Amino acid sequence: METGEVRFIGSVVEAKDDLSVIEIYPRFCPGLDKLDMYREMYVLFWFHLRDDDKHRSVLEVVPRRHGETELRGVFASHSPSRPNPIGLTRVEIVSVNGCRVTVKGLDAFEGSPIVDLKAMSTRVPEPS
Repeated sequence: METGEVRFIGSVVEAKDDLSVIEIYPRFCPGLDKLDMYREMYVLFWFHLRDDDKHRSVLEVVPRRHGETELRGVFASHSPSRPNPIGLTRVEIVSVNGCRVTVKGLDAFEGSPIVDLKAMSTRVPEPS
């Protein structure tokens, strides 16, 4: 199989400084149950501003963001230009309120579609 289908579950509705708000579409909100038990999660998002033939054909980049100067394969980088423009960021969960999740450390833009959320195994300690 060479193709598949991705169904976006929400989008980034606010991105200010280091805090972002992700709004999950109503039909997927039940999937947020118990997410507030965790401290961190992975957010998979779509680099929607790079979703075109030009950026999807990039296979080598110079990762200048980290001071690199040599060409390397796109799969050895975090470049948003890649065959499948999927971003992945580990974030801190600040709050879960209804269908909105506020996180710290997300490097997606407002309007970025959300592909998936994956809680990390670290949980918030229960009160003693």
